[in-house]
Amino acid sequence: MQPTNMAGFFMDKNEIVKHLVEQWIKIAERDLLTAKQGLKADEVITDTVCFHCQQAAEKYLKAFLVKKQIEFTKTHNIMSLLNLCASDDNSFKEELSEADNLTDYAVEIRYPDDWYEPTIEETKLAYESALKIKSFVLKKLGISTET
Repeated sequence: MQPTNMAGFFMDKNEIVKHLVEQWIKIAERDLLTAKQGLKADEVITDTVCFHCQQAAEKYLKAFLVKKQIEFTKTHNIMSLLNLCASDDNSFKEELSEADNLTDYAVEIRYPDDWYEPTIEETKLAYESALKIKSFVLKKLGISTET
């Protein structure tokens, strides 16, 4: 069975890839918007904001991997994703390696055993890292950041 779009027409491989990239970016945008709104709250829930920053970064990187048709396993590890991206474009590691600090916000801080409440400064840095990844990936994908 061939994949179809909403209108029922068959989609070729390039259309499928394009659609998947768009979906990864759309979901990443929602995570980033959630983080942005969280930072503006009267009471900032820093662990939640950091979680959404990590999620946005992860999804932008996965969008790039899908576009380049580089397989990846289910992971929340930012450095693993950066290494995969770097297999196509080494500037990912050169420009974004400090974003690996987002990895800790994926799972570890969400459960009582390793719960940690990031400071507001750490939270702002996480948001800036996610924004940097967004800008970098969208530029690599040739997508305008004017939104």
